[in-house]
Amino acid sequence: MTKRSAPDRSFGASLLDSGRTRFRFWAPAQERVGVEVEGQPPLPMKALGNGWFEAEGPAPAGARYRYRLADGLAVPDPASRAQADDVHGPSLVIDPGSYRWRHDDWRGRPWHETVLYELHVGTFGGFAGVQAALPALAELGVTAIELMPINDFPGTRNWGYDGVLPFAPDRSYGTPDELKALVDSAHGLGLMMFLDVVYNHFGPDGNYLSAYAPTFFRDDIATPWGTAIDFRRSEVRRYFTENAIHWLQEYRFDGLRFDAVHAISEADWLDEMAAAVRRSVEPGRHVHLVLEHDGNVADHLRRDFDAQWNDDAHHVLHSLLTGEGDGYYCDFSDEPARRLARALSEGFVYQGDPSAYRKGEARGTVSKDLPPTAFVLFLQNHDQIGNRPFGDRLADHVDAKRLEAAIALQLLCPHVPMIFMGEEDASTTPFLYFTDHAGELADAVREGRRREFAGFKGFAPGEGTSTIPDPNEPATFERSRPVPHPAHGPSRRRLYRDLLAVRQQSLVPRLPGARSRGAMAIGAAAVVAHWTLGDGSTLTIASNLGREEVEISSLPGEVLFESARGAAATVRTGRLAGATTVALLEAAS
Repeated sequence: MTKRSAPDRSFGASLLDSGRTRFRFWAPAQERVGVEVEGQPPLPMKALGNGWFEAEGPAPAGARYRYRLADGLAVPDPASRAQADDVHGPSLVIDPGSYRWRHDDWRGRPWHETVLYELHVGTFGGFAGVQAALPALAELGVTAIELMPINDFPGTRNWGYDGVLPFAPDRSYGTPDELKALVDSAHGLGLMMFLDVVYNHFGPDGNYLSAYAPTFFRDDIATPWGTAIDFRRSEVRRYFTENAIHWLQEYRFDGLRFDAVHAISEADWLDEMAAAVRRSVEPGRHVHLVLEHDGNVADHLRRDFDAQWNDDAHHVLHSLLTGEGDGYYCDFSDEPARRLARALSEGFVYQGDPSAYRKGEARGTVSKDLPPTAFVLFLQNHDQIGNRPFGDRLADHVDAKRLEAAIALQLLCPHVPMIFMGEEDASTTPFLYFTDHAGELADAVREGRRREFAGFKGFAPGEGTSTIPDPNEPATFERSRPVPHPAHGPSRRRLYRDLLAVRQQSLVPRLPGARSRGAMAIGAAAVVAHWTLGDGSTLTIASNLGREEVEISSLPGEVLFESARGAAATVRTGRLAGATTVALLEAAS
């Protein structure tokens, strides 16, 4: 077992070998600052210029501390590695090298082997609960676990996007060493670990930065979630770059997913940060960087980012399966099969095309030159379920055969698949929006949630905004724990296991160098897509997500999978039955 030292940081508390700690704090709006370690006399901090303060004093691992501002306000460390209680309380001095890694020789896995599984740590019972679930996920065929954000948030229940202390794992999930034990166990099972990080805003409760560093934020623009962060400042850029490296080096995560980066005004920082991450990673280690970007800016994927969540592909699949055309689905509900063919062959559906949802504004950039593994394909995720009024899943709206045909398409095409917790068990448990705010903020969140859906057209009889679950009720969180469907769960899990075994055996070795050979609609809800794989073989997938059969030309290759018995034989006769997907592999000539 190996102890690891942590890279030096510009911000926060760094434990020194002598049992003393160096504290560094950026507070450009303060003339003087002190650090108060419990059990020690207050320690004045030396002004270093440009808003920086530093002090060194006795503070062993586990010591509680806060910074005292000139007006008397005591604040937690914005680079706290852990909190003693919650976001308003003292920070803890942490020894980042105390954990002894059991799988220190782990170097990760190549990106093309990735099968992501997104989960919420709280619904699994914290870090220990996720660790207990790892063997079953590895047996399923998953190769990477993606945690929704775990940075410290107020209370004990939150999606994680209200975090205010980006360097600190939330205490309600476990300790820093328990998080490291989770990552370590995953590596021992051959699983990669990914973390969702949020760099576009801070949550509304527990963020003290404006009290001592108001220039951390911009006053001329905003995000949908609050005040915009000023990435024009070098200190801000360094803060978040160091945060990315912190999770990858100190906790040995294998990859990061960057939330809603279109809300970061200085897009050049993304590439600057990604390049810094690449420089920090030791040779031979696989580390992966994945974007969520509503603007579909493909240039990032030609540099140091591996892939992007393909919301376009999700939206067209969702619209095709459910018939929904409200909100942003209106951009995908007309000619959905043609749009699905474009997603399968070129990545983004919108590549500079006008968006009706955005009143004719052009959206996206050209992506057809990128490899299929540059796109993460999902049928559901936390947003697309949880941002519905009642957190309902596809299984609530789509019959099993059509949904299973879509699952086969998702898991066997060369895009990188992502499963949302519970899908593999046909769960109909909702994933609701939940928080743990109090007082006026709790009221504002509840009423804001209901106002958001005031114009929603999909309410069933007896439903309305007043029946939307209160995010702050503990029951809302408890209802969001995934539960296998009692009737369909076992067969759905077998389907996922079988599909992922086919992917691993027949497709993954051939994915490096894979390129699309085109795709086309063959019916209102049916497509055929072809890819030339890295060894020269050809993968063909024919998928009919509608209910009626369609005509289809003869397809070459050996059958890899059929989602319904006899579907491949029917294809040989020139027909593709409704609610079926067939995958074929033709060897290189």
